[in-house]
Amino acid sequence: MNERPIGVFDSGLGGLTVLQALADLLPTERLIYFGDTARYPYGSKPRDVLRRYSTQIADALLERDVKMIIVACNSASAAALDLLRERHPKVPIIGVVEPGVRAAVRATRSGRVGVIGTRMTADSKIYELTAQQLHAELDLEVVACPGFVELVESGDTDSDHARRIVAAGLAPLRDAAIDTLVLGCTHYPLLARTIKETVGRGVVLVSSADETAFEVRDILGRTGWARGGLAGPGWRRFLTSGDPPTFRRLGRRFLGADLGRVQAWNWELAAETEG
Repeated sequence: MNERPIGVFDSGLGGLTVLQALADLLPTERLIYFGDTARYPYGSKPRDVLRRYSTQIADALLERDVKMIIVACNSASAAALDLLRERHPKVPIIGVVEPGVRAAVRATRSGRVGVIGTRMTADSKIYELTAQQLHAELDLEVVACPGFVELVESGDTDSDHARRIVAAGLAPLRDAAIDTLVLGCTHYPLLARTIKETVGRGVVLVSSADETAFEVRDILGRTGWARGGLAGPGWRRFLTSGDPPTFRRLGRRFLGADLGRVQAWNWELAAETEG
């Protein structure tokens, strides 16, 4: 079990922020990342569709003998985390919502916290429900921000056009007096500078990536499944349902380094081909 990889998936490239946090904290672990770029964005799709997509990806990762799955997508976490855990009770499956809420609890001073995400995430009420389950005394203002994911995927994060879209998306939070803002989509850290310009220096931005990595470390420690330091360095492998060269080029923006080989996944053939 110790030598098995950890599976991470997202609708596209945003989950690479979680992968990077895992690689930094757990450098000996082996990581497999699945970016479903042929079917992104997830945030505007119905819940039943996301449950089907998430189940398909989880099955593909389990075929690669992963010991744990990270659902590095807020929309998929909101729609399908419960289903995946029910289907695979012996495999730890972690979402990014609960780690984000815990990080917000630590960061806020006033308890007034904003959350920005996709339409699916906002409509699901997953952040409000998770805060209740954690007994977190937060006054949450959850706002859907259409267009943010598309900005990141296209690499347009700091143009005048991007600033206008971000300003429009964050407009509902202007009078909310928040002191903390949860980036409720793993794409949004790449928009952090533009978001910060809009909300002001007094608002703390929270990303769930680091907190998710800490949770993975804790689970590996409790289960004894961590890959020991003497086992040698880990590795990272990438699969995409979209175009591998595009994934490789855009992925470099997230990781700050070349991804190396990216393998293509064809849903119609349900088979992996090298790209």
